[in-house]
Amino acid sequence: MGARHPWRVDAAKPDLHGQVALVTGANSGLGLQVALGLAHRGARLLLPVRDMRRGNAALDQIRAACPQVVATLLPLDLASLRSVADCAALVGNETDRLDILINNAGVMAPARRRETADGFELQFGVNHLGHFALTGHLRPLLEAAPQGGVVVAVASLAAGRNTIHFDDLQSRHRYSPFGAYQQSKLANLLFALELARRAGENGWNIHARAAHPGWAATSIIRNGQAASLPAPLGRIEQVLGDVILRVLGQSAARGAEPLLYAALAPTARDGDYYGPQGVGERRGPPGPAHMPAAARKASTAARLWDISERLTGVL
Repeated sequence: MGARHPWRVDAAKPDLHGQVALVTGANSGLGLQVALGLAHRGARLLLPVRDMRRGNAALDQIRAACPQVVATLLPLDLASLRSVADCAALVGNETDRLDILINNAGVMAPARRRETADGFELQFGVNHLGHFALTGHLRPLLEAAPQGGVVVAVASLAAGRNTIHFDDLQSRHRYSPFGAYQQSKLANLLFALELARRAGENGWNIHARAAHPGWAATSIIRNGQAASLPAPLGRIEQVLGDVILRVLGQSAARGAEPLLYAALAPTARDGDYYGPQGVGERRGPPGPAHMPAAARKASTAARLWDISERLTGVL
């Protein structure tokens, strides 16, 4: 066997003792593996979750792997702007700085259009607007980090397969499960690029990058469209999806490596995008990712930011 890749999730460097990291969606999949990677390196963890029972089960796993970890669960429903604001206030009660923010939680392709508590299409509302608002609320804590808080937006290979439909952002006139997912993932990528630009332009003490996991074997398929289909069809889709991800993709632990790379690697740069280096960026060690053409237009990123501010009320 060859030498271990330096960005495997069980690596010990860099040393994060004294740093505070927040990971959304850490109850399973990529988020759990990212949390484990940060815990192994010594970070104090803040883990906002929607389901406290599942959150406690994940916390047990993290503590079993890293007995010395200091970790706190917080309630967060990204489908509610009130919950997002309440969670940010709780974070402020826990710490006076935030060194790392991984915006990882997400919803993938429910078969029927659903809405958040605030009337947004569920995927756009959770995957993009919820994280946009959370980052905005946490900006003072991010700027208080001595080296500047690092924000990682988790995008997807799906980000390159759609555009931002400014005339129908909430998919009210036409809903496609995967089309709405693709738009939300492109929005994640555009948000990271625009945050990096605005931070540099305005002198914010923040670093912003984006990453995608390739084809990582997580529960997002079974919790998305497969969960909303009738039982036989949902089960078939779940099994097929799991097989495809295992054969052509990689584990959740390996899928987490580009996210850790974007947050921690000394070679990671603000406004850049990271993912697996294998064929089609589906699997492999982390490194620079291909930037989709739809994400390269600065005017699109700026327009999306301005609209997101108006929709969330968070500046």
